[in-house]
Amino acid sequence: MNNFNVVILEGNLTRGCEMKYSAGGLAIGKFALAVNASRKQGEQWVDEASFIDCTVFGKTAESLNQYLLKGQHIILEGKLKQDRWEQDGQTRSRVVVNVDKINLVGGKPKSGDVPNSGKQYPPSGPDPEYNGPDPQSDIPF
Repeated sequence: MNNFNVVILEGNLTRGCEMKYSAGGLAIGKFALAVNASRKQGEQWVDEASFIDCTVFGKTAESLNQYLLKGQHIILEGKLKQDRWEQDGQTRSRVVVNVDKINLVGGKPKSGDVPNSGKQYPPSGPDPEYNGPDPQSDIPF
């Protein structure tokens, strides 16, 4: 039985997307996302940043590569994946987000000149050509 594994994050890229291709030709883009939070420490609020490694695959990686620049504000949806490997005789691991959807938000990236119009890749939400009943109308709350 599969468990529920979905993560949604909002933040800014700490570095641009690094593109590589697998031996089979699959596009693989890697980037890091800074996610900010505040916590109370004594009587003051302290800002903290978490730095999350993310991976995007296939056509989504290829089409978004030019927009995923350092400083770009994004919202993403994906799944957590734990990578494990051996290094110097010790087992190492890290958790990364395998990205399913990315929404570009905000203005221009801080380190680039690429225009941004809040486009979402791949498209999500209701299909504009769908003419059936509203799927939300049957929700009892």
